[in-house]
Amino acid sequence: MNNPKRLGSRGFNRTPLAWLISCQVAVLMGISGGVQARDYFNPALLELDNPSQRGADLTVFEDGHTQAPGKYRVDIYLNGEMLETQDLDFSLQRSPEGKDSLQPCLSSGMLESMGVKIASFPLIQASGQCVNLAQAIPQASATFRFNQQRLDVSIPQAALNLNARDYVAPDKWDQGIPALLVNYNFSGANSWARNSDNNDSNTYYLNLRSGLNLGAWRLRNYSTWNRDVDGENHWDSINTYLQRDIIALKSQLVLGDSTSPSDVFDSVPFRGAQLASDDDMMPDSMRGYAPTVRGIARSNAQVTIRQNGYVIYQSYVPPGAFEITDLYPTAGSGDMNVTIREADGSERNIVVPFASVPVLQREGRFKYSLTSGQYRSSNSNVDDTPFTQGTAIYGLPWGATLYGGVQAASKYQALSVGWGQNLGVIGALSADVTQAWSKPEHEDKDNGQSWRVRYGKSFVETGTNFSLASYRYSTQGFFTLKETLDTYTDGRTSESMNHKKSRAELTMSQSLWEGGGSLSLSLYNEDYWNDNRRNQSASVGYNNSWNGVSYGLNYTYSKNGYDSNGDRVNYDDHIFAFNISVPLSKWLPGTYATYNLNTSRNGSTSNSVGLNGTALPNGNLNYSISQGYTSQGGGANGNANANYRGGLGRLNLGYGYDRNQQRLNYGVEGGILLHENGLTLSQAMSETAVLVKVPGAKGVNIANQTGVNTDWRGYAVMPYATAYRKNNVVLDTTSMPDDVDMTMSSQTVIPTRGAIVRAEFKPNIGQRVLMTLLMQGGAPVPFGATVTDVNGDGNNGSIVGDSGQVFLSGMSGSGMLNVKWGNASTQQCRVSYSLPEQKEISGIRMINGQCL
Repeated sequence: MNNPKRLGSRGFNRTPLAWLISCQVAVLMGISGGVQARDYFNPALLELDNPSQRGADLTVFEDGHTQAPGKYRVDIYLNGEMLETQDLDFSLQRSPEGKDSLQPCLSSGMLESMGVKIASFPLIQASGQCVNLAQAIPQASATFRFNQQRLDVSIPQAALNLNARDYVAPDKWDQGIPALLVNYNFSGANSWARNSDNNDSNTYYLNLRSGLNLGAWRLRNYSTWNRDVDGENHWDSINTYLQRDIIALKSQLVLGDSTSPSDVFDSVPFRGAQLASDDDMMPDSMRGYAPTVRGIARSNAQVTIRQNGYVIYQSYVPPGAFEITDLYPTAGSGDMNVTIREADGSERNIVVPFASVPVLQREGRFKYSLTSGQYRSSNSNVDDTPFTQGTAIYGLPWGATLYGGVQAASKYQALSVGWGQNLGVIGALSADVTQAWSKPEHEDKDNGQSWRVRYGKSFVETGTNFSLASYRYSTQGFFTLKETLDTYTDGRTSESMNHKKSRAELTMSQSLWEGGGSLSLSLYNEDYWNDNRRNQSASVGYNNSWNGVSYGLNYTYSKNGYDSNGDRVNYDDHIFAFNISVPLSKWLPGTYATYNLNTSRNGSTSNSVGLNGTALPNGNLNYSISQGYTSQGGGANGNANANYRGGLGRLNLGYGYDRNQQRLNYGVEGGILLHENGLTLSQAMSETAVLVKVPGAKGVNIANQTGVNTDWRGYAVMPYATAYRKNNVVLDTTSMPDDVDMTMSSQTVIPTRGAIVRAEFKPNIGQRVLMTLLMQGGAPVPFGATVTDVNGDGNNGSIVGDSGQVFLSGMSGSGMLNVKWGNASTQQCRVSYSLPEQKEISGIRMINGQCL
């Protein structure tokens, strides 16, 4: 945990003193252990030097592992897996063995949310709000690890619903708060010519991503403005759409401007409506492709699955046939070795061959998309032709996947069908064919086919991995939807149609011997029916590191069919690059020295050396400095850049020069969030974000979020969150002001896609006090007494330590405290206090408190 858990109506800190008491009790028990039949702490030992401590009720601490009952904020683990963090009430309960322990108050609703089959256990339904877990479910238990503030709940698998690992129930998804949001990114550059062949110029660019959230609906717009070197202004609205999730269908509904999926057909931009499956709504253990592992256990057996030498799954299964369907997708391929260890210690091993290509789905998984609207081309001259598209992908048994789709427009129709197969030791393969009927403008109606084959496989023994090998061939009469509709311009100027003939791709990597680094290879070839040009590229790379020094060699060949002037020729080039990065942490922490070499057969050779790294305590500042030289008259050049990331956004500033010009570039990026509590500035927000609310606590850092801290009102935006997943929002308690104390410092939020969810904390604003409590007569209050605020919620607060001292936080200027060290009326009192005024609230105040 990041900080001790705190309790009490005003955030009084009980835990550190409770730990102190536990340590003292443990030491004293060790002294007495030699003469007692069991470990026992005699409270009379506290009276040796202080007779006034007589009467302290410390029975709750006698066994050493027990703490005072009350409310604790704990991390809840079910069968070893983290579920959530919650405030739970704990009470002392005695086990059949006669031992007392703190047991949580778990309601039937909480157990149901954990996946317990509550209908099978009548005692759970009868208990209602506080279930005795051990009595209600045979072999179930709850263990409170006080020093870790962790609650381990153990429930037999037979009593649980079989949800996938990391499953989060949809009723826990948070649609977020109503909000207006704007992400902005402005950049500019001022250039000054260094010779008469060039002119001074100024360019500016702004993009705005704005939106409105209301319930489950998300309205978004993306617009840009730029001023070019000629001083002309251009404003464009790129897209606008309305979106929401359809939870029952695990899908997203989009109305407006978007693009269709590319699983079956090439992606098509449209303006209309789309309903499509959203893989992010599935648990991580059900996304992507992984085979179903089947087997038979003779007893209560342990099943362990290894891939490429690593354990990727381990669980226990009852006797009989079992299926494991929730494996996390790992490497693109690599056989799975399954070990079944029986209760008597015997083991059996089976091998499940595995490889994957992008289209493969798990057994029983159905993925679909329905799109209807107008074709939206980037060329404004192209007609907005209506079209409809539908695709479907279904995972079959034995590693097979069936997929297909249809496209329909007045000038175009297509039908596609394909099959994907995990072939195990020889890899994974998918093949599909598309039949299309098209009518390009001013041409006769035509038809043709396009065949596509994709392959993936890794060979663990040799370290070879085919990330993807793909080949597509289209007959002369085949056109895609985009190729066909781009020809319809009603006689206006249009680009010439690219009529593709074939396309081949290969991406692979090869790991060398230990310490030998790795090689990568990428090949690409594309040619056309309507001209002789050909696009080709090939790249080979080698990367390695030694004692923190990383280096790489890369070679690229390209043939793109056009030269630098845009003329259609078979223009080719060869480029070689070398780079090396050396850490300078011994002299400059977080800094690297770099060298880069880049040379082209048809161009010049450039060399540059530089420094780059991070600065400031939280790494808010990134910087880079480089100096280079280019051959063939390029001359010397240099660059210096700095980038600062703070809670209100990001700033960057840079300077560069070469033989032709000097350039000053600058930019600012950030976000603006308007919500019911006001306006909050932030870093640029991603699709999904979290509003952190800590009213009155200024300057509190959000853990693991560089530069993110609360503003003067106590608000901050955590700009990145993962939809449909548990996101932990943790406050850095070391950054809290002296007058701020926190009952809880972490929360878990589960946002839906595009949501702005709120993580609200309740800080205790006030002074910190170390108070010495005195009984009537001047004797200190007994060790172990509890202190609560009269105006609070009545929960136990702080615990009194030696000499009547107690630490209290979040204290107002005056108030009343309850002090209790036993159940008798003579073992309780009230203390009235008043803190003297002071100009600055800092540090810990030390005062006395007198029992009334």
